[in-house]
Amino acid sequence: MRRLPVAIAAVAALIGPLAAAPAALAGRFPAPTPEQRAAALVAQMTLDEKITQTHTTGKGAGGISRLVPGIPRLGIPDFLISNGPAGVGTGAVGTQPDATALPAPVALAAGFDPELARRYGVVEGRETANVGHSLLEAPDVNMVRVYRNGRAFENYGEDPYLAGRLAVANIQGIQSQGVLAEVKHYAANDQETGRKTINENIDDRTLHEIHLPAFEAAVKEGHVASVMCAYPSVDGSFMCENKHLLTDVLRGQWGFRGFVQSDASATHTAVGSADAGQDLELRDNGPYDEELKQAVLDGEVSMRQLDTMIERRLAVEIRAGLFDHPRTVTPIDAAAGGVVARSVAEQTAVLLKNTGATLPLKASALHSIAVVGPYAQVAHPGGGGSSHVDPLYTVSPVEGIAKRAGAGVTVRSSDGSDPAEAVKLAGSSDVAVVIVGDAEKEGTDRTSLSLPAGQDLLVRSVVAANPHTIVVLDSGAPVLMPWLDGVPAVLEAWYPGEEDGNALAALLFGDVNPSGKLPVTFPRSESQTPTSTPDRYPGVNGDVNYSERLEVGYRWYDAQGEQPLFPFGYGLSYTSFAFRHLKVSPHPDGHGRVTVSVDVRNTGSRTGAEVAQVYVSAPPSAGEPPRQLKGFVKVTLRPGRTTRVTVPLDARAFSVWDAASQRWTTVGGRHLVSVGDSSRNLPLSAPVLVR
Repeated sequence: MRRLPVAIAAVAALIGPLAAAPAALAGRFPAPTPEQRAAALVAQMTLDEKITQTHTTGKGAGGISRLVPGIPRLGIPDFLISNGPAGVGTGAVGTQPDATALPAPVALAAGFDPELARRYGVVEGRETANVGHSLLEAPDVNMVRVYRNGRAFENYGEDPYLAGRLAVANIQGIQSQGVLAEVKHYAANDQETGRKTINENIDDRTLHEIHLPAFEAAVKEGHVASVMCAYPSVDGSFMCENKHLLTDVLRGQWGFRGFVQSDASATHTAVGSADAGQDLELRDNGPYDEELKQAVLDGEVSMRQLDTMIERRLAVEIRAGLFDHPRTVTPIDAAAGGVVARSVAEQTAVLLKNTGATLPLKASALHSIAVVGPYAQVAHPGGGGSSHVDPLYTVSPVEGIAKRAGAGVTVRSSDGSDPAEAVKLAGSSDVAVVIVGDAEKEGTDRTSLSLPAGQDLLVRSVVAANPHTIVVLDSGAPVLMPWLDGVPAVLEAWYPGEEDGNALAALLFGDVNPSGKLPVTFPRSESQTPTSTPDRYPGVNGDVNYSERLEVGYRWYDAQGEQPLFPFGYGLSYTSFAFRHLKVSPHPDGHGRVTVSVDVRNTGSRTGAEVAQVYVSAPPSAGEPPRQLKGFVKVTLRPGRTTRVTVPLDARAFSVWDAASQRWTTVGGRHLVSVGDSSRNLPLSAPVLVR
């Protein structure tokens, strides 16, 4: 091993003891920064010790190593990783711990509520600490570009602004508990088909305006500790070797101070990833083991590069208190987690249809309820794959409905495996609740947007037997609804988490007023989606072309003049709301800072929550989609009450990415600001002139 440079040796001699035991010398020396402590520790490591700090080791749950072993002689603790982003998932031990199974992140997105995302993050962070782990791989902020994506349920929908607001709040919640958050999968990890080999051709403007903003917000505003580089290639370079995105953009343009970790086995070569800016490999015996060591000995990776890779992570750990307050295993508060899981499920379900005030149900007017379908007798806590959470407990829909309906109502159930039985129960009951859904999972995409295994036929058969049928969808993404016209009420419950049944019952009986809004557009058909051509999905000869460019999600339907089944931002309520008195006030400097204010009034008879959504339409010369979400606020109002909400818009709301200069440029001219309750219902608009 080569000798340490004199300067580093001097720092080690001066700070080393303090790095190991800062409390013992408090007051005798100025407190070193986390970066100084990290550098001093790394300076004392042997080459072999350094290599152990660049990759995980050991076989954890799912066969993936999630442990970076500590170095006791230097006071460096074990670094243990938990998967997310729906709660504590697969970890660094042989068995997965039980934890609170929160509703899927796509459900959280439907809440349009950053405070709810923060509370969600607090549970995730607290329970990561409870199981003795250091980092949670969450949140997942890739855009839902492909509705068939097997991991769509893990994301925050199709809009970068919405995803960014929720990511910032979620990260703040996680990191408030003394553990690290890791935003993933950077970048454009938008399909499971061919995910480890696919090359994505994405122009720079599309990257910066659609696929990177949520990551940028996570870094700049959320101060996220870590970023996970993804499997695919972007413009010919694997993400974990993409120096432009990992160094020029992430560290250069955004000022990221944390560390970059690979997805499992996403490191292809030690030199390529080290040069690009990847610090930690999520893999045992991969390129960051013997291959990296040899590269250092051969001079292909400098000792300074290697040291920096380790120092970045250690400094983040020290700053978070993981050195001075090592993780210990403590009991999880199941009741506290359950309260949040139920609250999220209740506030994020989307009422898609409610003809003739079918909902809410009144127990006093009912004698019998049939609860049927594949998700009637078991809770649907989440999707499959590495984000799976082993729940501390579950409440099934039939359990929750029976408990809420009370002893005076007979509740009978069938899982739908015998359709004749299900139809018979439905036909002999006052009301039928049919619960259907999909089963998304990591590693594979859905074969279509249709409900699987004859569920469409089950819905049609049940509603034919009982016109008073409510369809509940447990899906992680849009599904087709060929039976929609014949069904009076439809509730999208997503993957509702461990409190599934209790939350569903509260919504069906009106104890809670639905207030969720769709974070993804629901199309009428497969052919209507933005990625319905093979070159856009799943790709041709290993290449996917993002030729829809900026027209992702609702932007596509608006630009193409297509009418979706349900638009982005859509969601009904048991009450009604009105928007009035829009005022758009530009800042005196005229350079894009604008204040939008509007009255929101509850015009119905029930207390409920509404989301005031603010969209901006740029001048035609900007080459932007017709309208884009740039602000939102959720308010709860009693009947007849009015509140005035204010939404500030900064210059970014009126800017486009200029690839040539690599910066955001304000678009001068007349912009239109619109407010309403979905991307397709914007009753109020006002122009604003931006210089």
